[in-house]
Amino acid sequence: MSAASVEQPYEDEEPFSLTAIADEIMERHPGYRVEIIGGHLLVTPSPDAPHARALTSLMVPFLAAGLHGEETEVLQNVGLWLPTAIEDYAIPDLVIVDADIDDHFVENNAYDPVCFRLVLEVTSSNWRDDLKTKVTAYAEAKVPVYVVVDRKHQRLHLLTDPKGGEYGNHQVHAPGQVVALPDSIGAKVSLDVTALLEAGKKKS
Repeated sequence: MSAASVEQPYEDEEPFSLTAIADEIMERHPGYRVEIIGGHLLVTPSPDAPHARALTSLMVPFLAAGLHGEETEVLQNVGLWLPTAIEDYAIPDLVIVDADIDDHFVENNAYDPVCFRLVLEVTSSNWRDDLKTKVTAYAEAKVPVYVVVDRKHQRLHLLTDPKGGEYGNHQVHAPGQVVALPDSIGAKVSLDVTALLEAGKKKS
């Protein structure tokens, strides 16, 4: 799946709302994901089966640890309101949020980043966005933990300690390693890098 960055197409005194353009794209192309980051539209087609399979595999340890319950929830494709620009928002593949997330609704189906404990992305052909653009955006939003399952380079990235638009701690893990996530997500969870990367590959 690929992603396109679309800049504001009008130079009028009263430019079109990027949010309105995003809504129109989603209406015309059901299944597409549209995000606004740094004043740019990121348009991503529906994920393929290996991408979805990796997400399902990722949910298992979070659910087993009891993170989908009274204090926290494990959710997919929830809008995260970003402080980077007035219309900015992202839609991470998977999130762990406080269970009172409904109380933190902002607008446009996006929620205040204060209730997000972890965001996670599984890369596709738009891997540069996950490894660069969204790193800055999620750090600006002060999301405590950002995990990237990097199918392009067969790595798992764990980013923590957001400050000043970047993460102070960025660990890269290779197949064969087991990664312990910070306890701040609400429970002890470890991710098997090999198993996740294998789940994200096309079956022969």
